[in-house]
Amino acid sequence: MAADSPVPLATSADLASGQFADLVRDYAPDALDRIMIEATRQCEGITGRRLAPFTGVPESHRAQGIDPDEYTEAAGLPMDIQGTLGRSYADALGSGDQVRHVWLNEFAPRYPEMWTYANLRVAILRSYGGSQTVNAASLIGAEVDSGHVWFSLGTFLPVGSLIRITYDGGYSTVPADLARASKLLAASLVLGEIDPAGTQFGHDRGVLTAQAEAILCNYQRT
Repeated sequence: MAADSPVPLATSADLASGQFADLVRDYAPDALDRIMIEATRQCEGITGRRLAPFTGVPESHRAQGIDPDEYTEAAGLPMDIQGTLGRSYADALGSGDQVRHVWLNEFAPRYPEMWTYANLRVAILRSYGGSQTVNAASLIGAEVDSGHVWFSLGTFLPVGSLIRITYDGGYSTVPADLARASKLLAASLVLGEIDPAGTQFGHDRGVLTAQAEAILCNYQRT
């Protein structure tokens, strides 16, 4: 079985160089690395988000209806050749209500300037039958602050179609408060292993976890 190995929100060196150095002095490097990975996943579990850089996350969305003012009924709207062909195809099949938007599940809840997307791939399985891999030139986005992906006018995407998406993303630069939360949870994990009674090192697991959760509440889904 492949090991879970995300880029951690805080490193072993971060933990070993600060106030928790006494806790981890006897840990082997690879064991401490695993603790940092576990702490990263705990941060993501508490927030209900992917935070560390990820690769090839798959999502599926059902194409929903669009606002009436986005209907492509006006014949005089200027479009490029791809949009013109797509709209003509939709008109030929009698499908006037075309979806324009989809929102990725993962995006930056804070500090969008530190978040990056890459390798966005979109496939459409149409409710009318047939499928299409959408060219990146037909997409606007994804927007790092919302996950919004906007299909160009003329993309043949009927309501009810299945949209399958894979993409890379996450915080390429980790916000300092997220790194702090990860270190706090890592220290709590270590204490649970070496001092579950909380009598040797003067650290309280409950306090450490509460401090981390106070930071992570700012990243939780609303």
